[in-house]
Amino acid sequence: QVQLVESGGGLVQAGDSLRLSCAASGVTFGSYAMGWFRQAPGKEREFVSTISWSGGTTYYADSVKGRFTISRDNAKNTVYLQMNSLKPEDTAVYICAARRERNSGKYSWQYDYWGQGTQVTVSS
Repeated sequence: QVQLVESGGGLVQAGDSLRLSCAASGVTFGSYAMGWFRQAPGKEREFVSTISWSGGTTYYADSVKGRFTISRDNAKNTVYLQMNSLKPEDTAVYICAARRERNSGKYSWQYDYWGQGTQVTVSS
């Protein structure tokens, strides 16, 4: 059974940092590309970042480029999202996803498994 469990969300002030983690089980983690998406109230789910199976390729949404960094530790079956210089518009539920391909993907339909999400709230 595949499980993706996010953690690390919380309430912070604008300009603060958070590091999200997503622990995977039931998958051959080292063979899967991983992604982070987010969904704000009343809005559609949007792409945030993705990383290939080896960590060698990453992509970011324009809105987070230069502020967020995705990484992975295949020995720990975990993917991370370091979020710096947070803004109120970053407020959303952040959701981890796994793709049964080695190459990273920017679209939600490319992913096969999803976590439940972790809430990030940034106050101004």
